[in-house]
Amino acid sequence: MLMRTDPFREMDRIVQQLSGTSGTWSKPSAMPMDAFREGDEYVIAFDLPGVSTEAIDIDVERNMLTVKAERRPVAKADTVQMELSERPLGVFSRQIVLADTLDTERIQADYDAGVLTLRIPIAERAKPRKVSIGAGSGRKQISG
Repeated sequence: MLMRTDPFREMDRIVQQLSGTSGTWSKPSAMPMDAFREGDEYVIAFDLPGVSTEAIDIDVERNMLTVKAERRPVAKADTVQMELSERPLGVFSRQIVLADTLDTERIQADYDAGVLTLRIPIAERAKPRKVSIGAGSGRKQISG
């Protein structure tokens, strides 16, 4: 039900990790995610440790889901000398094409322990239905 939009995105992420470059608004870094079906909904979990909820932006336009987040540097006093900095900073983004069978009007988002979790219900029209056969009428009716 989900499709990747850019097959080279993972390669870009690896290059950015090796080169130590941070994402910018014009060229954001990828954020790791998991996607799975749980009952009658799809669940997508994004790793965003150290990002405040105010710095997360979720948009849906038609069937394109876009998640952007920004991890800002921790405020440092002039007397602080950085010895080691390995945590990636900057802008992170992910775009996912959602299937027409998902109900994008009822997406729920929760953020806990650095993980953004989106729950997207499967649309009623996409769920299996039984077709009942009327006695003698020769017509079939769909029951929902």
